[in-house]
Amino acid sequence: MKITDVKCAVIGDSPIVRIITDEGISGYGQVEKYKPYLKWHILHLKDYILGEDPTNVERVVSRIRQRGAFKPWGSAVSAIEMALWDVAGKAAGLPVYKLLGGKVRDRVRVYNGAVRFPMAGQTPEDYAENMARMRASPEGFTIIKQGIGFHSQMKHELPAFFYGDSPPPAGDADTPSGKSPYHGFLVRGLLTERGFNHVVDCIFAMKEVLGDEIGLALDCGPGWTLSDAIRLTKAVEDLHIMWLEDLLTGDYVPWVGADLYRELTRVSTTPIHTGEQVYLRHNFKELIETNAVNVIGPDPADIGGIAELKWVAEYADLHGILFAPHGTGDGLLGLAALVQVSATLPGNYIAFEYPAPQETWWYDIVAGLPDPIVRDGYIDVWDRPGMGIELIPEAAREHLSAEDKDFFA
Repeated sequence: MKITDVKCAVIGDSPIVRIITDEGISGYGQVEKYKPYLKWHILHLKDYILGEDPTNVERVVSRIRQRGAFKPWGSAVSAIEMALWDVAGKAAGLPVYKLLGGKVRDRVRVYNGAVRFPMAGQTPEDYAENMARMRASPEGFTIIKQGIGFHSQMKHELPAFFYGDSPPPAGDADTPSGKSPYHGFLVRGLLTERGFNHVVDCIFAMKEVLGDEIGLALDCGPGWTLSDAIRLTKAVEDLHIMWLEDLLTGDYVPWVGADLYRELTRVSTTPIHTGEQVYLRHNFKELIETNAVNVIGPDPADIGGIAELKWVAEYADLHGILFAPHGTGDGLLGLAALVQVSATLPGNYIAFEYPAPQETWWYDIVAGLPDPIVRDGYIDVWDRPGMGIELIPEAAREHLSAEDKDFFA
């Protein structure tokens, strides 16, 4: 079998990779919905893998791996890697989890990081009300993650929140393309006493809603100073928070900061989490070997793919570090990849972040998903070949732009 073509179409805001073979099998991979600009990067990699056998996944990826980097630049490699596994599974007539070593579990726990409801504001009462709505969602999530601090609108809406300057909210488009330049912009600084107390009050309000029945994880930044991060761990020490994520570095930050995380983790009884932006196992090495954090959360669409994610999970397990993969924007094809790889992970696995597309039409253009997808906070692992789901060309075509009209040809 040989790769005869690599195509990419932007469906919604998600670049979708299609690997085409000379035996009529196609494999699909998906980039996070926040990165439509990466179509060119995927197509740039095409010439490096044409003519290769797609079932030799590692051999093919080794030809392009050095052309990726920290988020968002590892996404193209990651999506191609997942599409290769889709082809390999279909060619073998096996689900991808079989090719990764087989199942450890028959169902995978997921946590809510993407089923969201509009918030009226940034008060503790608003956070409590929003948490009540998420608790009542039909998926029955047993873990809910909420953004606070620099990973929320507090930095924009709360007067005197921190000693620094905040750009306009990322949703405020002010460029000719209509895309904001501030998505992923690193806002950081020392919190004011008022700002710090506000964050803590919101956490207590959310925890009061959830009690001890549902775990609360907090996506905090990046952007906190080390001193403020330490203060936060002390302030919430008795709340049994699942984890504090990306306090120091994280989303779109092209470095790790393992030494600073180590200082934070040493003094915290609340688990410290990071890793969604990190590309390749090599860049997790110091985090893991120095036990700089308690939980890591690579995203399969950023780390370099699902085989890379599995390797990091196993290495983390050897060092007593827990594993909770990121995935909020990975879409339904990314969801399938997360289900397949999470079924194979060792006992340090907690849950992966459930991707929930904002556009409901996505569910109309994908076949093979269970209904409901999530039941009591879990997804049953399916056994169909490859990733186990397929795009429906007839339904998906109406969401293609004119330049992508030959994507399914």
